[in-house]
Amino acid sequence: MKTKNKWAIGIVLAAFLVLVMNSPLQGVDTREINRVRNKSMLDDEDRQIIDEFIAEAIGELVKTIDFTSVSKLRRDILTSRGSQVQYAEQFSVSAHKHISEGFKAADELSPEERRFKVILNLLILVDRLEDLRLADLAMERLNDERAAIRYWAVHALTNSGIIKQLSSTNAAELRLAKKIAEELKKLVEKSGPEVMVLMAKFAAEIKVAEGEELLLAIADARIRRYADWTVRYALLDATILELLCEKMSAGAEPGMARRFGQLCSYVMQKYIRDISGEGFLSDSQRQQLASVLVGIEQSCIQRLFDEPQLPIRRAVSKGDSRALLQEHNRLLGEEGRAGALALKLNFDYGRKPDGSRRTAPLTLLTRPEAKTSE
Repeated sequence: MKTKNKWAIGIVLAAFLVLVMNSPLQGVDTREINRVRNKSMLDDEDRQIIDEFIAEAIGELVKTIDFTSVSKLRRDILTSRGSQVQYAEQFSVSAHKHISEGFKAADELSPEERRFKVILNLLILVDRLEDLRLADLAMERLNDERAAIRYWAVHALTNSGIIKQLSSTNAAELRLAKKIAEELKKLVEKSGPEVMVLMAKFAAEIKVAEGEELLLAIADARIRRYADWTVRYALLDATILELLCEKMSAGAEPGMARRFGQLCSYVMQKYIRDISGEGFLSDSQRQQLASVLVGIEQSCIQRLFDEPQLPIRRAVSKGDSRALLQEHNRLLGEEGRAGALALKLNFDYGRKPDGSRRTAPLTLLTRPEAKTSE
């Protein structure tokens, strides 16, 4: 899955490349903080040194006008973290206090470009610190109108370090996991692929019901975007389908399987229409859809049925739309006949207006001439 999501890095890299250049031009004196970090017991003076160090570093970051040096400031803070209990606690408390003050000061900066860069760097620092105490600072930035700010706010709440900490059974951490999932769910409809992939992985990993609700909401959003022909970047759907498949394999509620079936169907239907003669996709877009289909057959369908499954790969390699449609109907269902997947996992595609159960996924409607999608 890591290979499939390398695209997410490239989408946001250009927005902040200038902010992460390494330069020795600035920094803060780390001698005292290093001395304190190596102590086995701390006194009030030691705690004051920690607090003053972080205050100075954050102050420098907010005041800087030379953004080629910001990575040095961030690195000074990150390398000054410690594992000794008293030290780690004071470091965390001080980090929250001074980063919070840093955001408030940054909001008053001008011009806008400088304000943007300082806020972005503070969020990158929050992300790198991987401290649950700082989660509220990231959540406050989730609705920012600037895409790069939203991206790093989401990243700071969904990185692997945060997910690992939220995977415990501690009541406070479970409450935080629920809160983050609820806040992220509000972003689903306006998020692009680079943010959705972060949220989807987070949703699948946390052990609270709100995580499953978030994953379903993400799947529903992708399904709607296929239906109205506004979907972008099909490779995201490989991730979503694999995460849904993992939940299905673990015995999740039928809603997971229903979304898997419908989303997979739309991917197949779109690909079939293109290779049947409509030819509305670019080579890159066509390859993305093909990659999703072949990958899901290999990583999910074979696992669910515990036997080799190759019809999709064969049909894709030959450009055989008829064979691919037959496999679609066999696997996912058609009007009046449930598919092999629905029979195995005991799900349907909802209810028809007359109240009867749908045995077939919804059909992808005719592509509006004025709309394009990737």
